[in-house]
Amino acid sequence: MLGGTGEARALAAGLVSRGVAVTSSLAGRVASPRLPAGAVRVGGFGGPDGLARWLTEHGTAAVVDATHPFAERIGASAVTAAARARVPLLRLQRPGWRQGPGDDWHWVDTLEEAATLVERLGDRIFLTSGRQGLAAFARCTRPHFLARCVDPPEPPLPPRLEVLLDRGPYTVEGETALLREHRIDVLVTKDSGGAMTTAKLVAARQEGVPVVVVRRPPRPPGPPAPTVADVAAALDWVSAILGT
Repeated sequence: MLGGTGEARALAAGLVSRGVAVTSSLAGRVASPRLPAGAVRVGGFGGPDGLARWLTEHGTAAVVDATHPFAERIGASAVTAAARARVPLLRLQRPGWRQGPGDDWHWVDTLEEAATLVERLGDRIFLTSGRQGLAAFARCTRPHFLARCVDPPEPPLPPRLEVLLDRGPYTVEGETALLREHRIDVLVTKDSGGAMTTAKLVAARQEGVPVVVVRRPPRPPGPPAPTVADVAAALDWVSAILGT
């Protein structure tokens, strides 16, 4: 299991409860991650060759890529490595968010595009796009930024930055209070999908705050892997592969 997401943890728990031996691989970018059921390894594999070698050496029967929708590198490695090791691969990816009535969303392809746009949209920007993406906003000298991260970010950073260390899930009431307290007039997010952080979008809609949304990157090239949108479907796929 290539994981780190809530879906990955739920799938690991479901498989372990069925007696399936599961090893979850975490990137190690969060200091105190929420650990899934089963065995856990932390750190990279050394690219697709290293991952393919690990899969072969450990007699892996199936691989589930349940990483974040924006985890491009490991997603590409999974496709290549699974093909080389001749191991079936499934992509478990939550659906993206959909704009609804009353939403003021501005879609961009990259964080760099978001940085250019926010300087035209507002003065007090709430960044919820992850600590590793803050460098894209380092050149923005005018706006005040509030960045919410699980762990403290490292430079380069925007000069006018306040960091809020927190971890979801969040409530609409809490997100609304935060927007008001910090007088936020623009929200920046990636199209991560899922329910754990969707409260900020509801709060932005209710408060009339525009949202800059970074589109998901395209899936990596290579042999197409079947994709499912929920844990139940992933459980069914693994059961079919294992014949259980």
